[in-house]
Amino acid sequence: MPDAVDAVVVGAGPNGLVAANLLADAGWSVTVLEEQPEPGGAVRHDDAVAPGFVNDLFSSFYPLAAASPVLGGLHLEEHGLRWAHAPHVLAHPLTDGTCAVLDRDLATTAASLDAFAPGDGAAWERLHAVWDRYRADIVDALFTPFPPVRAGARLALRLRGAGGLRLARTLVLPVRRMGEEEFRGEGGRLLLAGNALHADLAPEAAGSGGFGWLMSMLGQTYGFPVPVGGSGALTEALVRRLRARGGTLHCGRRVDRVLVRDRRAAGVRTADGDAVTARRAVLADVSVPALYGRLVAPADLPDQVRRDLRRFQWDFATFKVDWALDGPVPWRCEEAAGAGTVHLSDGLDELTRFAAQIAMRQVPDRPFSLFGQMTTTDPTRSPAGTESAWAYTHVPHDIRGDAGDEGVTGSWDRREQELMADRVERQVERFAPGFRALVRARRVLAPPTLQAMNANLEGGAINGGTTAMHQQLVFRPVPGTGRPETPVTGLFLASAGAHPGGGVHGAPGANAARAALRQHRFAGLARLQRSLTRRDRTGDRC
Repeated sequence: MPDAVDAVVVGAGPNGLVAANLLADAGWSVTVLEEQPEPGGAVRHDDAVAPGFVNDLFSSFYPLAAASPVLGGLHLEEHGLRWAHAPHVLAHPLTDGTCAVLDRDLATTAASLDAFAPGDGAAWERLHAVWDRYRADIVDALFTPFPPVRAGARLALRLRGAGGLRLARTLVLPVRRMGEEEFRGEGGRLLLAGNALHADLAPEAAGSGGFGWLMSMLGQTYGFPVPVGGSGALTEALVRRLRARGGTLHCGRRVDRVLVRDRRAAGVRTADGDAVTARRAVLADVSVPALYGRLVAPADLPDQVRRDLRRFQWDFATFKVDWALDGPVPWRCEEAAGAGTVHLSDGLDELTRFAAQIAMRQVPDRPFSLFGQMTTTDPTRSPAGTESAWAYTHVPHDIRGDAGDEGVTGSWDRREQELMADRVERQVERFAPGFRALVRARRVLAPPTLQAMNANLEGGAINGGTTAMHQQLVFRPVPGTGRPETPVTGLFLASAGAHPGGGVHGAPGANAARAALRQHRFAGLARLQRSLTRRDRTGDRC
């Protein structure tokens, strides 16, 4: 491990690896220090559930990666990355056998929604037309630091006089209200609401409509692709690219402290006492509480930041089950068989009930589950005729009761893990009778397990902090920020805790790297200006 480099990146998740790649592209010497024995953060896979079955440990489907100009600009296909798509992007079946389907073919999606109510297909096409009109500027604004000056100015000009206020109103609506205004039947409402609950946004939460619309339109345009061979293939491509450019990666090296001298980040100290000097910058792909509550000494932070940190809110805790299945899932609705992602909730009211139980700090009795059919999406994931699958749901961080009356308390001992996994399987059975008979093996990843495997996933929170409006834009991660710069010069937040937040797209890492490059460039110009001024004063002119 080097004693000194231009930049130290703490954490080898996708954001940290993106940041390191961009700094290496600029000619900086970079080293990445990762606590876990392997890189990837929440982008890893293994074959531990059953021989021959590949299961993603955390994230699986990557619409934001497909849309991201950050990842696209790295040309990871040159380093071995390949993408796969399921026949359908997403399905939301109901217990009566009906099913809403999101497909990359707009006509297929529209026909699915017309089956719920004639005319709803045209309503979806109208929502898609809005997305198509402003997509380039929305994507640009989404993946650049806040405020997105250029993209924002373009959007403002295009929206002025073109119903801009009406569009803004629509996007801040709760997703339940948006669905009621746009669709007569339940199909379109379910697609929007289910996608909103990819984050921690209840159907009645302000802004959940905009988030549900965004995720739906990303799926409509880019699909929900997966890396061929497992999610870790994305990590492997990032690591290969970094090493090809001279960057170094050291796993099993936990950083305990960011070293600060004269109010500037000077390097890091690892848990085993080693110090690495950072001549130019330290970039932290860690959670906000970890950065400001552990890595940076309290004396090096303004009092206001430490006070604001006490109000930081995590997103929901996550409970996940991985399966090796002896055959395809026996969905009652046949359209669900071709979907990579399946949303499991028997209607919008059940989604509201689920979110309300979490708000009341109860473990849901009918947990809304996102179900991933990985072999359906990527045939390399398991032997022919079988399915590698997973489902995750959300639970409260602080559990006060069990709506399922089984005594789940949040201790997450072996008994509680098995009880909750059985509950998730019963939810799948409601929509796919006979599912449980196909289970060859399963693995349970409770909130503490997820955190042990990736310290950024505090209590199983997978989004780096709530997606609610009070912790977005200039409020992310604390009020008055919205950018990767921190109160310590030369220290940059490069994780999902920074704008634009969670999802595998690399934007927080890219924003941090560009901010570090910009700060160093400006510091160099300032030094040059001071030097010229001194020469002027002594009469030594250039």
